Amino acid sequence: MPLSDHEQRLLEQMERALAAEDPKLASALRGVDLRTRQRRRAVIGAAVFVVGMVLMLGGAIMMTTGQSISGFVAVSVLGFLVMLVSAYYVATSLRHMPAAGETPKVVPLRGRGQRPRGAQAKPGGQAKPRGRRPKPSGTFMQRVEERWRRRRESGF
Repeated sequence: MPLSDHEQRLLEQMERALAAEDPKLASALRGVDLRTRQRRRAVIGAAVFVVGMVLMLGGAIMMTTGQSISGFVAVSVLGFLVMLVSAYYVATSLRHMPAAGETPKVVPLRGRGQRPRGAQAKPGGQAKPRGRRPKPSGTFMQRVEERWRRRRESGF
């Protein structure tokens, strides 16, 4: 169910307030657009494909200059394998790229200093893994409605 105009305005206001208060946290939460990430992967794969082609042609040049056959085979096969792997990498990147009109997913950034999943910050600075949480009661929609009610009552 999409957000109403009022809810969208409130969400935008909260996002602006977060960005003003802590820009570093806001940029980390914003993440990277999936389309941008897949496009970057495709460009890197294309560049590696060119490197593989250079390796393969280098092996062919070695053969014409009278170098050893084993060197030709090794360099050419290595170049072909690099080309093959990079072509697969580009194809999977393009396959997973969202369409131009489609709303892309946002993937959170991973950087240094982030705690692993399941770890909470301790006052001493060391991470302590969390134990198993008890199973929540009620259906998913009941829990969501309860959270929404609590947020509205608290003034958000």
